Amino acid sequence: MAALAWLLIPLFACLGAAIWGGWASRDRTVGDTAELTGYERFRDVMERSAAEKAERAGRAAGADQDERADGPGRTGSAGKPVLEESRAGG
Repeated sequence: MAALAWLLIPLFACLGAAIWGGWASRDRTVGDTAELTGYERFRDVMERSAAEKAERAGRAAGADQDERADGPGRTGSAGKPVLEESRAGG
């Protein structure tokens, strides 16, 4: 009986190694495709979010400029203050 036990130990070890080898060499490309698709959706959402924020900021800045277009605190296209003398030409 002891001899049988000593023969079964390597047999179970080989069986376990074969199972582990099959599991370690499995095809994993299916998971990558799903992960890449999720990453693309994430990037699209982030780009849309950034575009919407920029659009809202542009609308808010445009509304502010319309309200004070002739006021003394007017800014030029570069965002720098425009002085009254430079608008009058002298």
